[in-house]
Amino acid sequence: MGIDKKGSSWIRNLVFCLIFLCFSLLLHVDSQIPPEDDTGSGDGGDSDDDNIEERTRAMYDRFSNIGETVGPMILEPFSFCIKDVYADWNAAFDFKGDLSFLTQCIRNTKGDMMQRLCTVAEVKLYFSSYIQSGASGGDFISPNKNCNSTSWLSGCEPGWACSAGEEDAIDLTSSKDLPDRTQDCQRCCEGFFCPQGLTCMIPCPLGSYCPLSQLNKDTGYCDPYHYKLPPGQPNHTCGGANIWADIKSSREVFCSAGSFCPSTVEKKPCGSGYYCRTGSTTQTRCLKLTDCDPLSSNQNITAYGVILFGGLTFLLVFFYNCYDQVLSIRERKQAKSREAAAKSAKETVQARQVWKSAKDAAKKHAIVLQKSLSRTFSRRKSVREPDQPRADGQAKSGVDVAFPLPPTVTAIHMDPPDARRQDSGSLTKATREIEENPEAHEGLSFEIGDRNPKNNTKAKHRNTKSQIFRYAYNQIEKEKALQEQNMDLTYSGIITMATDTEIRKRPTIEVSFKELTLTLKAKNKHLLRCMTGKISPGRVSAVMGPSGAGKTTFLSALTGKATGCVRTGSILINGKAESIHSYKKIIGFVPQDDIVHGNLTVEENLWFSARCRLSAKLPRAEKVLVVERVIESLGLQSARDSLVGTVEMRGISGGQRKRVNVGLEMVMEPSLLILDEPTSGLDSSSSLLLLRALRREAIEGVNICMVVHQPSYTLFKMFDDLILLAKGGLLVYLGPAKKVEEYFAALGIAVPERVNPPDHFIDILEGIAKPGSDFNYKELPIRWMVHNGYAVPLDLQNDLAPVESSEAPDGNRAASSSAGQSFASDLWQDLKCFVQLKSDHIKHDLLMTHDLSNRATPGVFQQCKYFLGRVGKQRLREARIQAVDYLILLLAGACLGTLAKVSDETFGASGYSYTVIAVSLLCKIAALRTFSLDKLQYWRESSSGMSTLAHFLAKDLIDHFNIIIKPVVYLSMFYFFNNPRSSFLENYIVLACLVYCVTGISYAFAICFEPGSAQLWSALLPVVLTLIATQHKEDGFVSTIDDVCYPKWALEAFIIANAQRYPGVWLISRCGALYKSKYDVNHWSICLCILIVTGQIGRIVAFNLLLFSQKR
Repeated sequence: MGIDKKGSSWIRNLVFCLIFLCFSLLLHVDSQIPPEDDTGSGDGGDSDDDNIEERTRAMYDRFSNIGETVGPMILEPFSFCIKDVYADWNAAFDFKGDLSFLTQCIRNTKGDMMQRLCTVAEVKLYFSSYIQSGASGGDFISPNKNCNSTSWLSGCEPGWACSAGEEDAIDLTSSKDLPDRTQDCQRCCEGFFCPQGLTCMIPCPLGSYCPLSQLNKDTGYCDPYHYKLPPGQPNHTCGGANIWADIKSSREVFCSAGSFCPSTVEKKPCGSGYYCRTGSTTQTRCLKLTDCDPLSSNQNITAYGVILFGGLTFLLVFFYNCYDQVLSIRERKQAKSREAAAKSAKETVQARQVWKSAKDAAKKHAIVLQKSLSRTFSRRKSVREPDQPRADGQAKSGVDVAFPLPPTVTAIHMDPPDARRQDSGSLTKATREIEENPEAHEGLSFEIGDRNPKNNTKAKHRNTKSQIFRYAYNQIEKEKALQEQNMDLTYSGIITMATDTEIRKRPTIEVSFKELTLTLKAKNKHLLRCMTGKISPGRVSAVMGPSGAGKTTFLSALTGKATGCVRTGSILINGKAESIHSYKKIIGFVPQDDIVHGNLTVEENLWFSARCRLSAKLPRAEKVLVVERVIESLGLQSARDSLVGTVEMRGISGGQRKRVNVGLEMVMEPSLLILDEPTSGLDSSSSLLLLRALRREAIEGVNICMVVHQPSYTLFKMFDDLILLAKGGLLVYLGPAKKVEEYFAALGIAVPERVNPPDHFIDILEGIAKPGSDFNYKELPIRWMVHNGYAVPLDLQNDLAPVESSEAPDGNRAASSSAGQSFASDLWQDLKCFVQLKSDHIKHDLLMTHDLSNRATPGVFQQCKYFLGRVGKQRLREARIQAVDYLILLLAGACLGTLAKVSDETFGASGYSYTVIAVSLLCKIAALRTFSLDKLQYWRESSSGMSTLAHFLAKDLIDHFNIIIKPVVYLSMFYFFNNPRSSFLENYIVLACLVYCVTGISYAFAICFEPGSAQLWSALLPVVLTLIATQHKEDGFVSTIDDVCYPKWALEAFIIANAQRYPGVWLISRCGALYKSKYDVNHWSICLCILIVTGQIGRIVAFNLLLFSQKR
């Protein structure tokens, strides 16, 4: 079997203890039984047979009690391959079922069997010689006193044995001296084997077939064994078995496949409906739905695999359809509630408008009637006598008597309540309720909970979806009515809306900066220089400038996201030197790219952001109101239930996607909202709609600052403040947008007719248009500093000179300096810059600040619940991709189950090696999608304060579904095509632990590497580590790596589970294979634990990488 010499002592001692120690004790006990009396051997046949049977039974009864004596002796040094000593002992040497071979041997040897059994020394010689030579039969036993070059008896031939003689007492437990066995040499008894080079017998274990051999005249071999008769000895005949070792070396003694051997001297063919594996002692009944012909060595249980996969597929499809149906029904109910609430709110508005119109008409008619009556009474009064006493019901003195009510109005206001109820319709009732209490009315007729109006006005008492939606839409309709009154959004209109009692104010954030300068580390390059000013709450500020002016850098500096730079100057928050990160929960940052989840709908994206970022104490009705208000203000009603879409999957339009990108920050009700080019890619109407929504936010006290490119004049007039930057990060103007033309006109820069002012200013800063004065456009930042009394840096004062004279020398200096730098110095500078940038990223991630936002957002576990719901929906919408993963696993299981059979010789090592490679590779590549596809979304969410731990836990918990299902999919083909001896449950547990392990490793690859590199690592690592794990080196670097390779522990768990099902005659093969591979049958649970721990370590590494990962 090819075991190296270093392992000879282990196997030699194993076989010595396992085989001979037991039998030597057995026969040593039997040696104390009086020998058979041969004097009457010719007469009393029946009595002699009875005597032999009694001797055989007495010998076995004593033998059955030896297990408890020899068990501890075997278990201590050889526990790596024998887990249950007594079970393995009984499986190999429990002959109580058939003792006929012992009886026959006693009869054939005429009571001399004890003198022919091997002693401890002879068994030791046999196995030590076998292991050292690594032979596969033949002459491998070292020369000894009985069999050597000068003395070679017939008993030294394979299958023969000799007796030591009755006069010599044999000590079978002696492990030093070999006894003299030279008398009465004859064939080995059936059920025993006699090695070549020894003159003694050793019992064959159960599961073997050791009959007497027959000479095959055609081949010259003694069948079924592989030895020949010695030449020159015509009287020598074929003997018994000559070897028992591993299956590669002694396959002929193993009970062949398709047959079973109840004893070591009996072999029966396997019947129909049964199957018999190699080394079987009984035949095993085939399962239903299988067809087992006679002499079957295995059963074909592929049908069960198909049934299992079909059942699993049915359950998955059923679950998917049911869950999808539940979601659809839920969405339809929600849509109906929303539509009903919107309709109710519109009817309420219509009722208000009807009543207002009626009221205005009544007032107008009353005024006309009052004037007419005034003229009539005045004429009559001039001809009447002095005033008569007033009757009851007439107006008192000092009261506006010039407002008599018309009949319709009088009926409304003066009729008794009962008459009013009888004569009024539903619309009239609604209008009267609005007139009596217009602010408290929220619908036509929907009282919620307590009938007390004070309680009904509170959103926290609204629990059902219909109630919540009615509340939200009534509030929205009120706000729309208010906006219609101020549609022009002029300054006076803004003041009117801002002073309205229904406008809810938010915590304000004022950001002021003084001498703000950003310098890129290692390159000493200024990104921003000497910027002084502030952005105020309740105002919309626009940041403009040519390309390369540092507009995005300016926003990053305000939000504390500028890393890799040295900042000088100061940034004050509400006049205090506080970190902007302390207000992270109430700061919204809209990136330039549309970073949204494409496999979620518009409403799902907005609702998730609202739930995770709004205050946890805010009632659900208020959250719904916020989301509905944003959807309404951004004009996303028609697309609310549409998927946003990705590059591969068509979704909403680009303009709608841009508005969703902005809405993600609006729904969290920020106090400071930073937007990077929100109008890029939008048409004029969409841009106007977006600006109106932002102005609505500004009314609530939000500080809005946004970068815009080439806004139309209409949009430009909607900005409160303008921040104009020049190249190099220099400030050109910061102030009210309506005064920018006045400022530049004072400098002599007039805006031509029919030219958009911001376009003209940017053209000047780009150098495209000339200022039209006697100075260069590069002087504009300095003129702004001088205009405001700021100190001008010394290096900028040189720019006051004509620029043309300095351009050429500067270029020559730059060229000469760049030429003087070597490649090594450039490389060193780049390396320094990279290290400093990474260091700043880590410091930024580890930055711990005190929260000053006064907003308690949901905790980790509550956010994890929200993440679970979102990821679950995303996985359901990726069901086709999951189905493809399962199909590939299914094909891999079928192919490997057909091609890589689980061989008995290696206990399935080759088949399981391919399994580890295939499952690791496929599951790793599939798990890469968990974190590699939404890195941008994660970076945005984590920077806004969402929990990284909740994000990670939710994705990992959802992936546990695949950890449970994928092993079943693979084994439904591989296991049922192979039908290994280990159980399906054992294979499933190992494979589930393996999938858990490789999934954690794949997380780290997905987060650390780009998608292409991550896929390459996921494909190479399983192959390389499995090759290392199968080398089985004793020492060295490879052996060290082997101990930390997860394939090694997965293979060990697979092989251990399979090897334990090989009893009896397989014992030497099992121990030899496990020793060669350095496996231990007691390590099955340890292997599983190591796989799980490896998966957990991979997840911990992945989480830390995710925590410190930054956008490249």
